[in-house]
Amino acid sequence: MAVRQLPVSLALLCGLVAGVAASSAEERAIVLASTTSTQDSGLLRYLLPIFHDKTGIEVTVIARRADEVLDGARKGEADVVLMHARPQEEKFVADGFATKRFDVMYNDFVLVGPKSDPAGVKGKDIATALKTIEAKGAPFVSRGDRSGTHAAELALWIVAGIDIATAKGAWYRDIGQGMTAALDAARTANAYVLSDRGSWIAFRERGDLDIVVEGDKRLLNQYGVMLMNPEKLPSVKKEPGQAFVDWLISPEGQAAIAAYRVDGQQVFFPNAERKAD
Repeated sequence: MAVRQLPVSLALLCGLVAGVAASSAEERAIVLASTTSTQDSGLLRYLLPIFHDKTGIEVTVIARRADEVLDGARKGEADVVLMHARPQEEKFVADGFATKRFDVMYNDFVLVGPKSDPAGVKGKDIATALKTIEAKGAPFVSRGDRSGTHAAELALWIVAGIDIATAKGAWYRDIGQGMTAALDAARTANAYVLSDRGSWIAFRERGDLDIVVEGDKRLLNQYGVMLMNPEKLPSVKKEPGQAFVDWLISPEGQAAIAAYRVDGQQVFFPNAERKAD
């Protein structure tokens, strides 16, 4: 049987409709740049389908360390940024790259170490623990990757009164990799490591590691969300990007964050009711 050809005008119309539909779908898709902790903890894999079911907006995630997230966003690679490096976020807004920063949620950092606790720091405050680790030369793994967690670790050494750039020796291993790799390196080397709690809970190969320091107020790990500034970066998809920000800080989004569990444990604690910067 001969295949009947569509009239040229009808074929053009079909092509136009298909093109409009594809363009519309593309306009309803955004890119979210975030730090690796939201990805490694499984939070985004949980949240994004809920958001898509409500809005129809597709979200593609670029998960990187903090400095790479902001570098890419400055180049127009993202519509929305979600991260946990507050000083860098505040500067990002001040420089005009984002319209506003909103608190979204928090968890905390924990100092993880061998269950045998060779440095004897279990239950101490974080400054005392780090001083003791440095004084005893106990093995310590640092992400060393300019991530938000790495920045927090460096700030905590300063709180402990230690210039880690000059104090570090063979006991301090700087791996230049992400949180899962750092935890795995600590497990292998029977070493201490600073981790965000979400990544620690999601880490399956714990071996002889356990939390040795937690609960210190200096270990708070605050997350913020920002819509990129469309006046500075015209490619930003303002409406769907703003829809994601609005949902994340809405009662519904906050409830979804609070409901996320790993092994029955709450990983992130919503706090968008706090005043935005």
